[in-house]
Amino acid sequence: MAKPNTEFEIRGVNHLALVCKDMAETVKFYRDILGMPLTKTIDLPRDLGQHFFFDIGNGDSLAFFWFKDAPPAQPGHASPSALPTQGSFVSAHGSMNHIAFDVPAEKFDAYVQKLKDKGIAVSQILNHDNSETGSSAEVTDDVFVRSVYFFDPDGVCLEFASWVGKPFDDDDVAHAPMKADGVRDESVITPLAKRRKLQPAE
Repeated sequence: MAKPNTEFEIRGVNHLALVCKDMAETVKFYRDILGMPLTKTIDLPRDLGQHFFFDIGNGDSLAFFWFKDAPPAQPGHASPSALPTQGSFVSAHGSMNHIAFDVPAEKFDAYVQKLKDKGIAVSQILNHDNSETGSSAEVTDDVFVRSVYFFDPDGVCLEFASWVGKPFDDDDVAHAPMKADGVRDESVITPLAKRRKLQPAE
């Protein structure tokens, strides 16, 4: 069960704001291909550009800016240069690597096929699990999320993701985080294996 935030009442994502090269192509992709309702359009003051909002469900929005003088995209820096399983998925510090849209688990496979039918190139399906490779070819009891990845017209990496399996518990927070120098910091999170060793025997 999720632990409540005792500091701020954060109710999800209000909106994510990205930058596109061509707002017309962005509308055609998100509204006409992915079916997201276009809910608000803004011409920015001082002829700066535009800001459009798409409904992604649960009261959340995905927004795009179009700036007249924006620099060109930088795949491999501001975004991944390839989809997972198809090349390097690394992006720069401070970048937004990808957006994962939550879709129903029972519709996941049909939605992957629907993307293909609409001419969208997709990655192979990844059934993320806790194995050494991080994924399984089949949906097993250890799989916690199913994913498929694809690009939008500007090279923004998108994902359809479906939670499957048991709800997360304390054992799912299992790894000490890396510091900038690549060394794990166990003062932030004690690794699960070490926590289990420290537990008193019954």
